[in-house]
Amino acid sequence: MTKNIVILISGAGSNMKAIVNAAASGRWAERFDARIAAVVSNKEEAEGLAFARAHGIATAVVKHRDYATREAFDAALAGTVDAWQPALVVLAGFMRILTPGFVGHYEGRLVNIHPSLLPAFPGLDTHQRAIDAGCRVAGATVHQVTADLDHGPILAQGVVPVLPDDTAQSLATRVLAQEHAIYPKAIEGFLATNGTA
Repeated sequence: MTKNIVILISGAGSNMKAIVNAAASGRWAERFDARIAAVVSNKEEAEGLAFARAHGIATAVVKHRDYATREAFDAALAGTVDAWQPALVVLAGFMRILTPGFVGHYEGRLVNIHPSLLPAFPGLDTHQRAIDAGCRVAGATVHQVTADLDHGPILAQGVVPVLPDDTAQSLATRVLAQEHAIYPKAIEGFLATNGTA
């Protein structure tokens, strides 16, 4: 049975684009019987949706503002995602904190990328925090998602130097390039190792 991958985005979806391109160039369909089945966003204006449609990938929008509670939104989101029977759900710039119920529903098959070398700097403002702490290196982490924010098992990390004249923006740009490199590789490794997520 084909392993469907569903990617969740909130904006431009640059990591999603890197994953879609890697799935094509890396022949995931032939090698792992895996495909990017759908891209789902909580924002209908998310730029990444047009890229997905242009590549023949199904898209859906579940607007969080349409729901009174986080739990109601997550239940609706899960219902949409489950239509593709995902072997793996990939968070790629999905700017929502997910409820324990959602995380538990996809336990062992939900992954995220975070712009720091976890366990350092979970949460927001990671690049400025790394600079302020005097870090010599920074980077990104691919991890399985658990109910504990940014603390799931680590699947991959990519490291960049923190330069003396770095700003949060210049550091973020270099870290994002690492994200685009390590996220597809982590997913590929996960597919190769686990068969299913």
